[in-house]
Amino acid sequence: MLFSSTLLKQGLQTWRTNWYRMFFGRRKTPDLGTCNIITEVGNVSPERAVPEHIVKPPYYYVRNSPSTGEGQPEIKTHEQITGMRESCRLAATILNSACSFAKAGVTTDEIDGFVHEETIKANAYPSPLRYLGFPKSVCTSVNNVACHGIPDDRKLLDGDIVNIDITVFFNGYHGDCSRMVLVGNVDERGKYLVECTEQCLAEAILCCGPAQPICVIGKSIDKYAKRKKLSVMPAFAGHGIGSYFHGPPNILHFDNDFPGVMIPGMTFTIEPVLSLGTCEAEILEDAWTAVSTDNARSAQFEHTVLITNEGCEVLTVAS
Repeated sequence: MLFSSTLLKQGLQTWRTNWYRMFFGRRKTPDLGTCNIITEVGNVSPERAVPEHIVKPPYYYVRNSPSTGEGQPEIKTHEQITGMRESCRLAATILNSACSFAKAGVTTDEIDGFVHEETIKANAYPSPLRYLGFPKSVCTSVNNVACHGIPDDRKLLDGDIVNIDITVFFNGYHGDCSRMVLVGNVDERGKYLVECTEQCLAEAILCCGPAQPICVIGKSIDKYAKRKKLSVMPAFAGHGIGSYFHGPPNILHFDNDFPGVMIPGMTFTIEPVLSLGTCEAEILEDAWTAVSTDNARSAQFEHTVLITNEGCEVLTVAS
């Protein structure tokens, strides 16, 4: 799950928008394919209860509060890495089950209920719930929704693509991952977008290792997207994760030269959002749901990774 940092919102937004508009303005009108456009948020059910025995992050008790790390990235000890492996493995396992559950006729609210119950059964907490006021336990972003979609009473339709973004707080650590689901008969452009986005993440992970500049991740993603004639939506970033939900380092998904290197013991997410259309997004009236301004579909895949002495380990792999 992503939340844009102050750095992204203020310092870079004008530069990014102008640069991408200049670059993509020279392209021919892209083939967006056909899909069901999301234009408004449906009915959102009440918050689901969390049993008293579940250990909750601090922001559960203080409405609209964040869970952010400060200062330098958290370099984890062996014990902390063990905790991260457990939380990430659980998140990936629940994500696999949720993706199998998501079919035509199922509402995104039912997906939220499924994820919530599976998380509670594992004695974990669904991290999105109450984070900065988010009302649900998972993000479900359908078709032209780029990110942060709030589950509601809309049923998934044949031909939809949906991102399911799961984070769990387990034994003191957050594990974060997301994946796309093709619902029924998806058109060729939709399939192309999803396949390319998954491969884009895989190539970005190959760049990771000790002493590597963090900016190589964004360079890899940007280069791949241009090669596939897709656009990167730069407003959404990866992030450090561990005892906090979001923190340093910021993982920018576009070409950049920001300082910072990868250090063994560092854990962060990589989660590029690629679009069939332009890079620009706007927020709907719920203050969360980010949709493309041109109604183009986007796709996202996400893993939490650990930098090791030898290279990089993907933590969000199901058991």
